Amino acid sequence: VLEVDQTPIGKTPRSCPATYVGFWDDIRKLYAGTRESRLRGWTGSRFSFNTGDGRCPECEGQGMRTIEMSFLPDVKVPCDACHGARFNQETLGVQWNGRSAGDVLRMEVDDAIGHFSAHRRIARALQLMQDVGLGYLTLGQPSPTLSGGEAQRIKLVTELTKAHLDEGVLRTGRASRVPHTLYVLDEPTVGLSTADVEKLIRVLHRLVDAGHTVVVIEHNLDVIAEADWIVDLGPEGGDEGGRVVAQGSPEQLCAGRTHTGRILAEFLAPRQAHGALEAR
Repeated sequence: VLEVDQTPIGKTPRSCPATYVGFWDDIRKLYAGTRESRLRGWTGSRFSFNTGDGRCPECEGQGMRTIEMSFLPDVKVPCDACHGARFNQETLGVQWNGRSAGDVLRMEVDDAIGHFSAHRRIARALQLMQDVGLGYLTLGQPSPTLSGGEAQRIKLVTELTKAHLDEGVLRTGRASRVPHTLYVLDEPTVGLSTADVEKLIRVLHRLVDAGHTVVVIEHNLDVIAEADWIVDLGPEGGDEGGRVVAQGSPEQLCAGRTHTGRILAEFLAPRQAHGALEAR
């Protein structure tokens, strides 16, 4: 059982989407494999900003420095030495595909997909981040600056990456390395646009199509309408709720008299009318 909640994915600026999802290790190998790195005898550890000689000595790989303010909260500003790049100048001098490791950390996911298109493992993780509506994040975005919803979707991407649930795997039918898992998500659509909700629903369908079970606590009607089975709690909210008042498929709930069933029926009516016209 895996709870995909909205708790932070990291407490320090060193943590970022690239390290949490896990594809930064593959990127480090690319830089370690360049001609300049091999001549200098550098390995992948040189391009780690958590330890080693490659990180900026002033900010210790955080890219930010903390200024303590009397009687006010501490303020974080970009490091004067590396200007937020996290690495020292020697390390930044090594380029792969025209960019340094610091440049890559500043790239948005949408741009990085094309940059790493020839490297399947990296591109797959980036594509999944885009699929859940995180294409605007930079690879090195400090984890403490992420919202709860963003952190939740990054956790979901991490699990999808582990399970190899890209389109190719679903097409070929190869077995996942991850055993059957029950995923529990608490209101994953909070703060999402309508377009991003649609992306999230497609990702949840991937998990189900791969044989897993997904339980979503949700009020969003788009998500409720896509469910195979709905458990409706009520009859009212707060202290007047908490009991199972109905359960079944969306169609079965629409036939009932609960608040959810009534609103869901109104929501699905235009879709059903459109489907009837297409059938004619």
